[in-house]
Amino acid sequence: MIMKQIMLITDGCSNVGESPVMAAALAREDGITVNVVGIVDYGTIGELGSIEIAEIAKAGGGMSQLSGTEKLAQTMQMLTRKTVVQTIQQAVNREIRHILGDQSVEDLPPDKRSQVVEVIDEMAETSPLQVALLIDVSASMKPKLAAVEDAIRDMMLSLGARKGESKLAVFHFPGHRSGEDAVLDVDWTVDLGSARSIFQRLAMRGATPTGPAILKVMEFFRYGTLNRNGHGLWPEESYEREGVLGDSVI
Repeated sequence: MIMKQIMLITDGCSNVGESPVMAAALAREDGITVNVVGIVDYGTIGELGSIEIAEIAKAGGGMSQLSGTEKLAQTMQMLTRKTVVQTIQQAVNREIRHILGDQSVEDLPPDKRSQVVEVIDEMAETSPLQVALLIDVSASMKPKLAAVEDAIRDMMLSLGARKGESKLAVFHFPGHRSGEDAVLDVDWTVDLGSARSIFQRLAMRGATPTGPAILKVMEFFRYGTLNRNGHGLWPEESYEREGVLGDSVI
């Protein structure tokens, strides 16, 4: 069983395109858990962003957590770990109910329950995992991107320590060109060096098309491209125009 996750990093308050809550629900139907890390500001905008962040995660079957930049890496790793365990526990519960009726892990006798929990922990450590990081680079996120990039490196180290195969892909939204809802920065990789200097020269934009960006990443999970009518990844020159280093793509 391959665990599939989208890890959305945003300050909330999407303002373009489809509802991100609807998009997260569609991702969940596709077997992709949507977790959200919120780096929100104070005041009314921060409060609205926090509400949206919680609703996206709930619809996507995942978890949300508000985080300052100093604890961002720790928060991302914690959410990934918890939701992997949660996903496996849900699958195990389905099997138990199939065999024993309405019972779940919590309903088992203590000795049996401890055995099942050991199996869940082992599966969480060894099952293949794919995490797509989806990063909001709208204008309000500019001061926070250095911390995001550091957190990506720490997360890749954490994933690399798992026994199972862990792959990471990195996306940002919105793109530089009009109508470009999401851009692939790093294709599926286990290479730590590929996440270097991703955001150094990105042009920030005011729009926040969170819903369309989630749908684009869903498309990538399905087809391996953000443009299924095209031919996969754009040429390296287009990454250079976006300000993303061409050699960061595997």
